[in-house]
Amino acid sequence: MMGGVTDKVHNYFDGDQSMRGILSEQKKSASKHGFWRCLVCTYENDGSLSSCYICGVFKDSFDGWINKALGICEHSTSVMAKALFAGMPHQVPFRFDTLSPDDIVSLGRKKTKDHLATAIPATISSSSTDEKEVVKILAEHDDPETSSALSSHLNGNRSNNLGINDNESEILVSKIHHLKLDKKIKNIKKVMSPSQYKPEKWILSEQQQETKSQLNIAIVGHVDSGKSTLCGRLLHLLGKISKKEIHKYQKEAKEKGKGSFAFAWAMDETAEERERGITMTVAIAYFESKKYRVVLLDSPGHKDFVSNMISGSTQADAAILLVDASKGSFEAGMGFHDVGQTKEHAQLIRSFGVEQIVVAVNKMDTVGYSQERFNYIKSQLAAFLRSCGFKETLITWIPLSAMDNQNVVTSASNDHLSWYHGLCLLDAIDSLYPPERDVLKPLLMPVCDVVSSHSLGQVAACGKLEAGAIRHGSKVPLGPFISILLMIFCCDSLNYVQVLIMPSGDLATIRSIERDCQACLSARAGDNVAVSLQGTDVSNLVPSAVICHPDFPVTVADILELKILVLDVKMPILLGSHVEFHIHHAKEAAQVTKIVSLLDQKKAKTSKIAPRLLTARQSATIEVSLERPVCVEEFSSCRTLGRAFLRCSGITIAVGIVTRIIFADEQ
Repeated sequence: MMGGVTDKVHNYFDGDQSMRGILSEQKKSASKHGFWRCLVCTYENDGSLSSCYICGVFKDSFDGWINKALGICEHSTSVMAKALFAGMPHQVPFRFDTLSPDDIVSLGRKKTKDHLATAIPATISSSSTDEKEVVKILAEHDDPETSSALSSHLNGNRSNNLGINDNESEILVSKIHHLKLDKKIKNIKKVMSPSQYKPEKWILSEQQQETKSQLNIAIVGHVDSGKSTLCGRLLHLLGKISKKEIHKYQKEAKEKGKGSFAFAWAMDETAEERERGITMTVAIAYFESKKYRVVLLDSPGHKDFVSNMISGSTQADAAILLVDASKGSFEAGMGFHDVGQTKEHAQLIRSFGVEQIVVAVNKMDTVGYSQERFNYIKSQLAAFLRSCGFKETLITWIPLSAMDNQNVVTSASNDHLSWYHGLCLLDAIDSLYPPERDVLKPLLMPVCDVVSSHSLGQVAACGKLEAGAIRHGSKVPLGPFISILLMIFCCDSLNYVQVLIMPSGDLATIRSIERDCQACLSARAGDNVAVSLQGTDVSNLVPSAVICHPDFPVTVADILELKILVLDVKMPILLGSHVEFHIHHAKEAAQVTKIVSLLDQKKAKTSKIAPRLLTARQSATIEVSLERPVCVEEFSSCRTLGRAFLRCSGITIAVGIVTRIIFADEQ
């Protein structure tokens, strides 16, 4: 590869007589008495050295002229240029169409500050069309001065053709066009089918390693059912939270008059959450059981924060539905008097694709551990869960008390739950079966959150790897001096792992990875990770973005066809209704533009006449138009990016799947 690059550079400068003189002088110097002279600093180096002892310029890689483009100096441009080039064996006459020493050093100094990930992996072709392509793309990525300098240099030497054959030229130009993602395009179609993807060898080797599977569990339920308290108690009993920390939380909670919130404060860390006594965002915690590496997703239960619950709990593989056993609280959660989040959360969790659910009847101490109360709750809730699509064999019922530490990690004492002979909560988690992971599919990671981290860099993208695998990029074996010409000629040979960020279309390089708050070199589908990226604008790294394989970008669209089920709503869904559209971690304003047909689930038929409105418990096919495009896939090809939810006036009105993506040319 490097030899081919050197040949290209030779051909590139063959048209300039002064350059040929400099190159020949260096070759003579290299063969004299086993020494070679550096073209930049003129130091006589030992023949065994591959780079200059003084300035670090390589001996053979770029044969002199490319060494001038390397950013060796990061100080004053003009002074250093004179110092670097004063001792050259042949002075190059001044020409307007050639880079001056000042320009070369200035260009190199600027490019050393940029990361290799922003480089354009292309090679300049011999045709004028290819040169224009390179300059055009460089203008999109580099500063104006650099782009104009390189453009003028290319134009001045256009008569000197590069020795590249037609096949190589076509391949390189196709790479350039592949990288040109128009940020103004509203709809982006897939370039390649996932069936064409072939996993790399390191993914296959890691798949064979026997490690504990990761299980993401969403803790859901009505407000004040004790979700955060249960998580805090569980983590404390498993040694994840020390006695000192719990004592600190107890002291702080008593000072605020909230003594019973001590364990909850282990999850609710913000001042506003502690002041209001409710969870507002999804809190994440980790622990290991006998069978799994468990990720707890403590979801907010208040109706004002259902949107946050949707965003966080879409990562769940299983769920723990927490029910408050105290009289009046269970009924409120079921919505006997108003909209209850026990019902809404159960419907949403099933819509996320979660099949396994543990129903934990909490606060049994408030009803004297009554078996009668437990059986009543079970009978009322079981019928509703079956209507949501949960199978009875995949529902586990557990009575417990998080505050009283009964039946959490060990079986309850006979004094309290002598009538119960089932599993404790921790054993129930281990009884869940592991979900299937799409490790052998192209990389897919919806961004759940963007956080600041000292260990990961300025910002890091957090989320669950839904498919494929990801790993840390290898270090570049070429030292710290990287020039713009080096980037153009040699980027394909450097061992960096690049990913694509949609919908912005930015290419980025993986800088570091953390899994379960621990640094790691790679991660696979199912893992919750925080990834630090280089080579992209921070403004493009936002929740709702999707990190994917560069050759398999996700689809970006703003007009979708959905198959939905209308929930128990009081107001019908009309043509033109404005709704809140949720898909994975994205939330966009949308409008129902068309009601295509009504679906009869019992007869599996569709109505011939399009209805004017939709009422509760009806199934229909509709079209929605989004205010802004989102990353989306049809449910048949990707379930994670194909599940959608419609909300209006603070309640979830419909759940469904994406059946078709409608592009502008199809309208």
